[in-house]
Amino acid sequence: MAIMESIPSPADFSEWLEGPDLIALAGGDEDGREYRLGTREYDWHRHARAQLLCVGNGLIHVQTPHGAWLLPPHRAGYLPPDTPHRVRVSGALDGWSVFLRPTRCDRLPAQPCVLAITPLMQALVRRAASWRPEAPHLPEQERIVAVIVDEIRLAPREALHLPMPADPRLRRIADAMLADPAADRPADEWAALGALSGRNLRRLIQADTGMSFSRWRQQAQLVWAMERLASGLGVAEVSDALGYASPSNFIAMFRRALGAPPAQYLSARGGQP
Repeated sequence: MAIMESIPSPADFSEWLEGPDLIALAGGDEDGREYRLGTREYDWHRHARAQLLCVGNGLIHVQTPHGAWLLPPHRAGYLPPDTPHRVRVSGALDGWSVFLRPTRCDRLPAQPCVLAITPLMQALVRRAASWRPEAPHLPEQERIVAVIVDEIRLAPREALHLPMPADPRLRRIADAMLADPAADRPADEWAALGALSGRNLRRLIQADTGMSFSRWRQQAQLVWAMERLASGLGVAEVSDALGYASPSNFIAMFRRALGAPPAQYLSARGGQP
């Protein structure tokens, strides 16, 4: 009886360090789901376990103290244990979440990131989601857990991260750019918002975020565009809103940044979760 009393409610699986090494939950928007998706927001929180999450449609926007990143369909977001984060889910009807004990994370990424996932990972997580979350793993299940951990470790990272500067002057500028991503202002005008020169803005943002000013601005526009595209806005509308001369110019930028045009990039890949 004492063992049963130690098993958490589904909402607390992410904090249950005495449980199995891996707990996988299938997501959906139905009432009573252990992992609820749909369209909703989760305010700042953290998990004792690491989290790997993925949606089959819609979009997840995750904000951490290190910056913001996007999860289009069939990419996985990885959050190391105890990472503060805030989540906004938009139109996601299916997906999954995996919670790993910290002892299995020593060779996994040290910072939040977006990972490309393979059909193998999708299939293994789907299998793991069918297990009883509170039950100890059998030997064959432990072997599946080991492969999932290897898949996370070896997965290519995708360029969907927007690092936010720590310098308060740069943060004011960054917030203004995110509020109006289509604004076509020269660097000197943006710099004035932080009482900086254009030269200092370029130097400081490179040192603070690891990106040049122009690269950071393009990444901010890409984040904005991805959210609109995933919500159903057309390429022509997004292109026009960002001030591109034509949709083909926007598509070319998107392809350079992410390796595929918007329609292909946002299409279902990797199989259904």
